[in-house]
Amino acid sequence: MNPNTLFCTNNRQFGTPVGITAVILAGGLGMRLRSVVQDRSKVMANVAGRPFLTYVLDQIVNAGIKRAVICTGFLGDSISTVLQDDYRGCQLLYSHEMTPLGTAGALRQALSKLLTFPVLVFNGDSYVDVDLEKFTEFHVSRQSKLSVTLTKKSCSAAFGLVELDAQGEVKRFSEKESTGKPEWVNGGVYILEQKIFESISEMKVVSLEREILPAWVGRGLHGFPQHGELFDIGTPESLSEAQSYFAECNSQSLACP
Repeated sequence: MNPNTLFCTNNRQFGTPVGITAVILAGGLGMRLRSVVQDRSKVMANVAGRPFLTYVLDQIVNAGIKRAVICTGFLGDSISTVLQDDYRGCQLLYSHEMTPLGTAGALRQALSKLLTFPVLVFNGDSYVDVDLEKFTEFHVSRQSKLSVTLTKKSCSAAFGLVELDAQGEVKRFSEKESTGKPEWVNGGVYILEQKIFESISEMKVVSLEREILPAWVGRGLHGFPQHGELFDIGTPESLSEAQSYFAECNSQSLACP
């Protein structure tokens, strides 16, 4: 069977990421990281001896995905010049925004490069240790329009706080809210159906986290709770934490998750 057909309407029972396209959001300005990363996109920041984005790409490749679209913006050439059009057998394509469009706006611009649906979406400046096969199985079993990975954090202020019902449907999504106790937060890996892409206005600044996710509460938005580690490199402090984690992983000669 052609792997590119696995997520066609008649093949949803397979519930596997193989054969679908990954989209990586990598167009941010990285203002909070500018003091330590100045000459490249923040997703290309050196973490334990190699660009941070390659850890996200390893996760994608290890899941069997063969095609990824990288949404670039500020200093986008620093990504495409290094990675070019292939990473470990995964074809890389680029969707470059000339002016910032926001996370959802960048996804809408990339729509023409997507061949099948649903699509796995990653933030290029964060890494969550999630089982992508189980995540896609969850998405299919719930007949979800949009699914988001969740992870538990002791402080939710830097993330999107999420409340679920017993079936995993999102009942409330609040970006950057803190309750002072451990909460499920947005892990930054998503599965989107075509309808979600088409609902985003073209060539406008639109935020996935602040506009699209809240708009789909009660309309097919589901959360996938899991306990994998979550790292982001949005600040010098969080970059240092990621550096320590992946350096230890590499020093032990272990395959990073």
